[in-house]
Amino acid sequence: MRKVDLDQLGFFLFFLSQWSLFIGMGFAQNNTIPVNVGVVLDFNTSVGKMGWSCISMALSDFYASHGNYKTRLAFKTRDSRGGVVGAAAAGLLEWVKGWEGGILIRTALDLIRNEEVQAIIGPRTSMQANFLIGLGEKAQVPVISFSATSPSLSSFRSRYFIRATLNDSSQVPAITAIFQAFEWGEAVLIYVDNEYGDGIIPYITDALQGIDIRVTYRSIISQSATDHEIGEELYKLMTMQTRVFIVHMVTNLGSRLFTKADEIGMMEEGYVWILTDGLTDLLTTFSPLEVDSIQGVLGVKPYVPRTKELNSFRVRWKRKFQQDHATDETSEPNIFGLWAYDDVTALAMAVEKIGATNFSYQRTNILSNSTDLDTIGVSQTGPYLLQSLLSTKFKGLSGDFQIFDGQLHSTAFQIVNVIGKGERGVGFWTLKNGIIRKLNLANTNSNIYSTSKDNIGAIVWPGEPTYVPKGWVLPVNGKKLRIGVPVKDGFSEFVKVTWDTNTNATQVTGYCIDVFDAVCIPCYEL
Repeated sequence: MRKVDLDQLGFFLFFLSQWSLFIGMGFAQNNTIPVNVGVVLDFNTSVGKMGWSCISMALSDFYASHGNYKTRLAFKTRDSRGGVVGAAAAGLLEWVKGWEGGILIRTALDLIRNEEVQAIIGPRTSMQANFLIGLGEKAQVPVISFSATSPSLSSFRSRYFIRATLNDSSQVPAITAIFQAFEWGEAVLIYVDNEYGDGIIPYITDALQGIDIRVTYRSIISQSATDHEIGEELYKLMTMQTRVFIVHMVTNLGSRLFTKADEIGMMEEGYVWILTDGLTDLLTTFSPLEVDSIQGVLGVKPYVPRTKELNSFRVRWKRKFQQDHATDETSEPNIFGLWAYDDVTALAMAVEKIGATNFSYQRTNILSNSTDLDTIGVSQTGPYLLQSLLSTKFKGLSGDFQIFDGQLHSTAFQIVNVIGKGERGVGFWTLKNGIIRKLNLANTNSNIYSTSKDNIGAIVWPGEPTYVPKGWVLPVNGKKLRIGVPVKDGFSEFVKVTWDTNTNATQVTGYCIDVFDAVCIPCYEL
């Protein structure tokens, strides 16, 4: 009997185990069901690049830990090329307004008609999403957006539109709480002239007026405005008395706005700038020079809990993003990237829950006078996939993921102050407790709602004054308000006029004066 070589036997067993594993993996992969999913992004924008990197990482991460799943998402990508027309040409729908006037421009609809996608992730902007909603409804294909935030996009318009991001209006209570904390009485709204910009304005206006804060002016700036046109609008604002500005616009326009504001002296002492979350979330995409131009601004953004999983992902994402986009400045994924990652996780879970089914379309009878839109089939699994998505719950990178009324909801917003090279957290806002210094979502015992500025950390305002800006100044072309006070004996508790020998000035005191000061001093220089 021959003596067995243990080294050879060990190698043979190792080889056999690896071969079995390889065969098993190949068998498992050959028995998985591919589910086509459309991805429509602006791949030349920072949000598009970040979104796609997070989407691709989510796919590999998910199936690495769920290798036993029978279904596999298969992405079919399209570049919307930065505009509504581009989104239409990417295989979606170009819809010219004035339906009753009767123009419906049809373009290639290959994502639905040829690729038979079961869901569409994207597009990036609210304007582009507006054109997809009707198409998703007709084909029964869920349209899942991680960055279309305009309140005008609603699940009430189409149950197949899922806003896997926050509605812009959800941040309004946090912004109004900041006004209450610092007792500012008026505001100017500066926003981009498109659907994204217009969507939030009625909500902010109503909320501010509901707490007696006047919106004195609305500054609407075109996305194609030149630096000269932006400067002219800012010079107009400088002549007004209001010094508290709420800015709601896209990143490239916002960075240009603040560069010009800094250049003409509107980032100096006395000014207050508050950013909505669309800009605050993308501060990481600002260049160092652009960050220098926004020193002292306040911003609100959704709170993202710090976890080991998020920290690990950020490290891996940064390494991958730098490899793919070596010349880009982006240093870490923002909230839109995290939502994109969680969207893929939710969709993969939802697809698996409906099981191994026939992911196909029912074709309609094509008549000789049929339009391209008439030839779109209907997804047979769409209704089931929609219900599966709406019932999917898990803890994602961005926090708790669950869709209510067709969209995500935030439990808290963080208030940040831009200082030095970036932002610094100075407080939080929650629906239950208002403004708080430290966030403890596990503590649900307190029912006290506060708007006290004492709950906000130290803020460095533009120009670095040692006081809180009062929010208004005398207009450049304004005049001082001169008030006559009668000098009479008696009833000095109401009005009393005395001469101060120390200051050589007349002092007027009393109850009537206190009432007058309370009403007029916030609005006029006396």
